[in-house]
Amino acid sequence: MTHIDIPVLIVGGGGAGLTASMLLSTLGVKSLLVSAQASTSILPKAHVLNQRSMEILGDVGVAGRIYAVGTPPENMRSSAWYAGFAGAQPNAGRRLARLEAWGAGGDNPHWKAASACLSTNLPQIRLEPLLKQRAEELAGNAIRFSNELIDFEQFDDHVVAQIRDHVTGQDYTVRAAYMLACDGGKTIGARLGVQLQGLRDVAREVSVYMSADLSRWARDPDVLIRWIWVPEAAALSVLVPMGPTRWGPDSEEWVFHLNYPNEDPRALDDDRVEADMRAALGIGDHPVTIHKISRWTLEGVLADTFRVGRTFLVGDAAHRHPPTGGLGLNSAIHDAHNLCWKIAAVLKGEAGETLLDSYEPERRAATGRNVQRSVENAMNQFGAGPSLGFEQGGDPAANWACIDRYWGEDAGDIAYRRNVLKLLATQSMEFDELNVEAGFRYTSGAVIGDGTPPAETPDDIRIYEPDTRPGSPLPHAWLEDPDGNRLPLMSLVKPGRFLLIAGEDGSAWCDAAASLSTVLGVQIDAVRIGHADGDYRDPRSNWARYRQISRAGAILVRPDRYVAWRNPGGSDTPRTELADALSAVLGRALAA
Repeated sequence: MTHIDIPVLIVGGGGAGLTASMLLSTLGVKSLLVSAQASTSILPKAHVLNQRSMEILGDVGVAGRIYAVGTPPENMRSSAWYAGFAGAQPNAGRRLARLEAWGAGGDNPHWKAASACLSTNLPQIRLEPLLKQRAEELAGNAIRFSNELIDFEQFDDHVVAQIRDHVTGQDYTVRAAYMLACDGGKTIGARLGVQLQGLRDVAREVSVYMSADLSRWARDPDVLIRWIWVPEAAALSVLVPMGPTRWGPDSEEWVFHLNYPNEDPRALDDDRVEADMRAALGIGDHPVTIHKISRWTLEGVLADTFRVGRTFLVGDAAHRHPPTGGLGLNSAIHDAHNLCWKIAAVLKGEAGETLLDSYEPERRAATGRNVQRSVENAMNQFGAGPSLGFEQGGDPAANWACIDRYWGEDAGDIAYRRNVLKLLATQSMEFDELNVEAGFRYTSGAVIGDGTPPAETPDDIRIYEPDTRPGSPLPHAWLEDPDGNRLPLMSLVKPGRFLLIAGEDGSAWCDAAASLSTVLGVQIDAVRIGHADGDYRDPRSNWARYRQISRAGAILVRPDRYVAWRNPGGSDTPRTELADALSAVLGRALAA
């Protein structure tokens, strides 16, 4: 049996584990990733990647590859609801309503103002190979699939794990300072006594991954997700294109989701599922090649703790979401981003162990909200059925007669149509949840509150109000360097480095940051930003709108682009104030 010593052991090779590996590599921390699976995902599963996730994936050098093969913006501007899909009924396939989704492909100015990155869409079956390829470029042979965690034991200052290589049949041990449980909750959490709390078995879902030419029926090339109300079954089904080389109505592959009542035996029979799929879509014996039928339950659960000793739960090991809102994979990526810079800072001696205590309160609050929002999105979708007048188990002809009223012109039909449109408009809570995706704020020991109240927003789901209150994500703004080159503010935050942003007259803060960085061994960059003066210019005054500091003030931004501390004005003792702030954030006594 061989033995490996490594700073970080990552267990699991999905989105969470591969993101953690890439981030640690860019931070100069060696890690070993092991996955019991022989390959990355064989299912499309999660597919929407939000703006914050694309920022993070840009940090590790893989965002460009994802954009190159992901859904073009013009094919994911909207989501829409339909009365059936195809078939003999006169109104089969007619659209009921359409909503802008994920910033309307870049057209929504509020989403454009939130980030330099667009949301995109790429099914996991094609995303994970890109992540794995990049992780291997950064970490070499430290990415090991078909390597299963068999056993582990935690000690005060390390973890020892036994790994089995299923290719060679050999066992080996790994000694690591920290272990990241990115295994989807399959093994490690249960072994540590972690409890997943929340809603389970809300519904039984069956997903059919298939190749088919549906272009004659799949209208609306701007629509990514089609929500199909099926009068024959009085049920909601979902159809999503999966590319790989064409998107929109011409997509070569699709996933179709059917809902079954719990304990319905039909869901376990592949032949029956295919028949139900064909009936729901109304495509009869149209040629379809089914690649995989998968079954899963809709649930929204959250781990009661995200850390046990030297093991951290990341991604699905810590939280599981209904797919509505696309928050599951994105939350996993954000977990890794929050945690990895902290582990790197501790391993390099820049921070004390207490910095790691901030992972759980920050991410558990954020993901808890995401789980809640995902469940609420799903419940709101299912709630549309009664408003359409559908009766579960009722006569299909009666259900069609009811929904046909949507296109009628008498007073009762107009009232019916307006009521349906009003209800479906509320689903912007899923497709325009900008504050959920971009505005989550942290409270922990790694954030130094300044006593200011949280900003009020007219809508806590849809309206994101950027600010620099400690704990907030760094707002987006386009800047110019001294030569007039345009760049986003986020690009000034480098991996593993703090960024001090001062006003035009904040040279004393910048001098203090440079001095402390050299003397204390803490990596800090410092810049002055003003409309016409400073190291970078703010030509549109967007940064001036958000910064909430004076020309002599300063903001300290963490390596994960969250505001750690701010001083709105000048100071007679900038070195002392900044050293105190860093001491509090890093959990390490630093003397100015």
